[in-house]
Amino acid sequence: MHTGRWWRAAFSVLALVSSVVALSLVFFTDFGRDARPASPPPPSPALIDPTAIAVVSDDFWLTYLPAGLERTGGGDAASGTAGGWARFGTGDRTVEAQVEHGTVAADWETYRKRAVVRSARETTVRGRPAVVGAHPDGGRMIVWLERAGTGAWIRVSEALANELLAIAASVKAPVRD
Repeated sequence: MHTGRWWRAAFSVLALVSSVVALSLVFFTDFGRDARPASPPPPSPALIDPTAIAVVSDDFWLTYLPAGLERTGGGDAASGTAGGWARFGTGDRTVEAQVEHGTVAADWETYRKRAVVRSARETTVRGRPAVVGAHPDGGRMIVWLERAGTGAWIRVSEALANELLAIAASVKAPVRD
């Protein structure tokens, strides 16, 4: 009698092991899926933006600017400022960006007091504290602390007010050791 139970137990274990092996092969070999990933459709010509990287300083740049803007001014740390700035525009469409390093941007409270933003509203830029509102001389402005010791602001003309957050979100500022 005991011999029959042993064979049934061995057969059950063998069936379990074969099922696990078979299922593992199905999931790990992508059984039933196309071997090549589907390539995305080409972008619509209206969505292609040929704008190049817009450098503000050697450690701060924009990866998005609205199409048609050209650099019209700027400077960097070599010009004697602790940071850099740049102006881009054509006609009534302008973007100004500035990055500041040092004690002026030691922490968010210190840097926030430095910026004059009317009708300021709290927000974030890529997870960092920020305020957005009207610039005293016109246009829209966003100010944020990129990291302790580095603050930044971007100002756009009213014609580009809807682009302000997209421009700020495109900032790249690598951390230096």
